[in-house]
Amino acid sequence: MGIFAMRARRPTDDPGARGELSEGQRQALPPRFEAVGEALASGSGSVDACAVLGRELAGSGMDLDEALAGLETTSVLVCGRQPGLAEARALAVSWADATLAYLHQLSCEDPLTGLASLAHLRGRVGELYRGEHRRPVPVPESHALVLLEAAGDADDRRTTPTNDLARSLRVGSLGSAARTVFAGSETIGRVGPVRVAVVTGRDRLGPRVGLLRRMLADAGPPVRIWIEGLPGTDAAAGLLLDELARA
Repeated sequence: MGIFAMRARRPTDDPGARGELSEGQRQALPPRFEAVGEALASGSGSVDACAVLGRELAGSGMDLDEALAGLETTSVLVCGRQPGLAEARALAVSWADATLAYLHQLSCEDPLTGLASLAHLRGRVGELYRGEHRRPVPVPESHALVLLEAAGDADDRRTTPTNDLARSLRVGSLGSAARTVFAGSETIGRVGPVRVAVVTGRDRLGPRVGLLRRMLADAGPPVRIWIEGLPGTDAAAGLLLDELARA
């Protein structure tokens, strides 16, 4: 009975829907929920306000459970009721969309160097194994990893802001050199603090690695470059990338 009565109630029938918040209500609202509180008090626009707030809360790092708890507190305080389904859904969906967009951006690109992240490299290698049945030869025979390591930096493992920035600049420079030689569809990413990995086909691989070595021979601090074969399974390839990132 109570449910149907609530559905039939007009927005202005809410106890708190008097057009504006009292000063006491405003002070008691959870942080960032002022706009939603005002929309609830006016009896209109609360769904849109919840959608905007969901994106803002995701951007600030608030988790979804805390965001929904804040909405509940606001709705009970202003209207004397639990949040409506449309309000909760709008906040949750916009929070999820903003969070996924952020995670997708992180997973694809290292923010300091512009290179693909380890997660993106792992995904690319996984695609090769999943499409193996469409190629005449298995992945270990068709593809490999080319590794570049800033040899001098590998010996200095101290973690300081200055060291981290210097490593990132160095790795970004190695990535640019690798892209000059591997200028096609190859995926080039950062693997660990001082390494760059190229996921590439084996066609003319030796000559291209030789060219890369010559390019970097006189370009600054020493660079170690080698070819790393891919193992027979996707799972083993994941373990290999993890090992390369840790070493």
